[in-house]
Amino acid sequence: MGLINLKTEVTKRRHLWRWLISIIVLLALALFAAGSYFFTVAMVPSHKSFIHNSDRISKSDPLYAQKMWFKQAPKQQWTMKSAHGNYRLVADYLPAAQPTTKNVIILHGFMGRKEKMGEYAAMFHQLGYNVLLPDARAHGQSQGKYIGYGWPERYDVRKWAEKLVTKNGPQSQIVIFGVSMGGATTMMTSGIPLPHQVKALVEDCGYTSLNAELNYEAGNLYNIPQAIRAPLIGTLSLINRVKNGFYVHEASATTMLERNQRPIMFIHGGDDRFVPTRMVYQNYAATKGPRELWVVKGAKHAASYEKQPSLYPQRIAKFLNHYVK
Repeated sequence: MGLINLKTEVTKRRHLWRWLISIIVLLALALFAAGSYFFTVAMVPSHKSFIHNSDRISKSDPLYAQKMWFKQAPKQQWTMKSAHGNYRLVADYLPAAQPTTKNVIILHGFMGRKEKMGEYAAMFHQLGYNVLLPDARAHGQSQGKYIGYGWPERYDVRKWAEKLVTKNGPQSQIVIFGVSMGGATTMMTSGIPLPHQVKALVEDCGYTSLNAELNYEAGNLYNIPQAIRAPLIGTLSLINRVKNGFYVHEASATTMLERNQRPIMFIHGGDDRFVPTRMVYQNYAATKGPRELWVVKGAKHAASYEKQPSLYPQRIAKFLNHYVK
């Protein structure tokens, strides 16, 4: 009788373990499937329902004149190979109206392209700068499989700066400017060794880190509970490491700013719901060089220039005039 009970108990435990293992395997498969889906959403270039990229320029747009100027302005096409991955990268170059040593590299946002940065190109051109607008890898005319959120791109930006020095001479003075993902790229670039010709940086509404931004958007766009976000982003991060070459937690603007000694101006919309305004204070606190912070009251994401079309170039020019002569 005791032997029968023992065998029954062993059988029950085997069934229990099989059931538990089946549940664990199913959960792991579900997590991998969800991580793969969000990797595609976040890292694979394609149409994104939450990004509005209309090419229409309305006459009621406060920056209509700047955008139209850029659309009609003659441009040179520059190309180079990416720092890693051997991708062909493409940029538009607009020389200043008069010979100058002042240059700016303008970096676009997530799923943007150089043509979407026309108002900023016009602004810097009016300030007397040579203007270089690259398409980030996997965007616009540039090659690439995956979006890097500024992490691999920081080395591409350095190569563009080196190309500017080669083309325009060792006396070149370079500003790096970016908006949204371009702003984060600007900050991430600040933490690597750069040519001494890079004199200052300006970032507009960049995030603190890719991990923090993905975590925020998981709740903001998809209402994913906090408890699920960590394993989901962890799975996405593992997939990203295999396919895109880095873990999500590595891509930190704040960490790179802690290595930065160059002057940097931080701009952020006070009503930014895509990259929350609180992030700019963390970035501002992290940098080690001269710094300036401007939070534009009432401005939504990447809309500070639109909100303050006269003051925006004035504030930037005033800041840069201390460092670029």
